[in-house]
Amino acid sequence: MILFWILCAALLLVAMLFVILPLWRKDSSGNDVLRDAANLGVLRDQSAELETDLRNGLLTSETYEQGKHELQARLLEEVKLSGQPVKPPHIPAKTLAIILAVLLPVFSVSLYLAIGSPDALFPQEAIVADADGIIRSDEMLQSLERKLKRRPDNHDDWWMLARSYTSLKRFAEAARAYRELVKLVPGEAQLWANYADVFAMAHGQTLQGEEVAGLLGKALELDANNMTALALSGSAAMERGNYAAAITHWEKLISRVQPGSEDAQMFNSGIQRARELLLAQPGGREKLAQLSSGGAPASAAANPAASITGSVSLSPALAGKAAPDDTVFILARAAQGPNMPLAVLRKQVKDLPVKFTLDDSMAMQPQLKLSGFDQVVVVARVSRSGTPAAQPGDLQGLSGAVKPGARGLNIVIDSAVP
Repeated sequence: MILFWILCAALLLVAMLFVILPLWRKDSSGNDVLRDAANLGVLRDQSAELETDLRNGLLTSETYEQGKHELQARLLEEVKLSGQPVKPPHIPAKTLAIILAVLLPVFSVSLYLAIGSPDALFPQEAIVADADGIIRSDEMLQSLERKLKRRPDNHDDWWMLARSYTSLKRFAEAARAYRELVKLVPGEAQLWANYADVFAMAHGQTLQGEEVAGLLGKALELDANNMTALALSGSAAMERGNYAAAITHWEKLISRVQPGSEDAQMFNSGIQRARELLLAQPGGREKLAQLSSGGAPASAAANPAASITGSVSLSPALAGKAAPDDTVFILARAAQGPNMPLAVLRKQVKDLPVKFTLDDSMAMQPQLKLSGFDQVVVVARVSRSGTPAAQPGDLQGLSGAVKPGARGLNIVIDSAVP
C-alpha cells in the first residue's frame, strides 16, 4: 500500500510540473520591451509624416518645427520612464500556480476515493470463503467486519457475513448482520424471514414476541407464499397454542413442496399434531371443520363491540426527528400475555394527527385478537425500519391498560425507544 501511494505521488508531481512550472516562470518583462519598441515605432512614423507634409507644402516651417519639438519631448519622456526602476508587477499566473499546486492533489485523491477501489489497497484483508460462500475463519470474519466498516453499503458483504455467522451458529452476530442487510435491501421477503429465524435463535430460541412476529409479518407482506416465513409462522402459532393458525400456514406451505419429500412428511406430521391438539380444545371440532371446508374460523371475524377507537398525534418536540414518509404503526397488544400485536394499523407521519379504529379484522394471526383479552395496551410507534417490532431510536406513545371496546383514546407519540 505504501509503494502504491509513493508511485501515485510521483506521477502526480510529474503532472503538476508540466502545468505549474510554465505558469510560475511566466512574467511581464517581455511585454515592457514590446511596448517600448511599439512606442518608438509610432514616433518614427509620425516624424516621417511631418517631413512628408512639409515637402508637400501642407505644413509651414513654423508648424513643422513645433511638431518636431513635440515629438522630441515625447521621445525624451518615454526614455525617462523606461529608465526608472519599477515595482515588479503582480503576476496572476503565479497565483494560479499556487492554487493548482494545492487543489490538484486534493482533487485527485478525493476522486480516487469516490470512484476508485480503495479496498484494493488492503490485499492483506482479502476475504476467502468456501465453495458455498461461507467464511469459517475468525480471522477472515474480522477482516470482513473491518471492510464493512469502511464500506457499510455493500449488501453482498453483509449477506456473506450473515450467512457465515448463521452457519457457525453465532446467531446474535447473524441477527446484527441481517438488521443491516434489510436496511439496504428492504424488499426481499427471504431476508426478513431469515432475520426472524436468527433473531429467535439469539433470543431464547423461541418464536414468541413482538419482534419476531413483526419480522415474519413483514416477510409475508412482501411474499405471502414465502416458504421460510410460512414454516416459521406455523411454528410460532404452535408455540402460542394457536393450532388453527399453524394448520393454515403449514397447509399453504404443503402445496408448495415436493409431494412425498422429507419436508412434506415433516409438515404433514406437524399438521396432524396441530389437528389433534385443536380437537382437544373447546370448540376445536367446529374450528377444524371450518378449516377443512376452506373457511376461516368463526372466531376470527371482527367483533364491533370489542373495537377500540381514538386518535394519534406527534409531539411538537419530536416533529424534527421524524420524516414525513416514516411508517407509523398503531397496534394493540395484551396488557398481560403474549407481546404479539392483536391488531395493527399502518399509517405515515404525514398522516398525523389521525383517528384510528382497531378491531379483530386487523389481527396478524387468527385466534389472537382483541376480543380475546380483558385488557390491552395501544401503542403508536414511528418505525424507521418499517416493521412493527420496536427498534432503538423509534418514537412511540402508549395508552394505559384499557378494555376492548374503549373509545376516544388520545395517544401522543412523545418518547424515544431506548
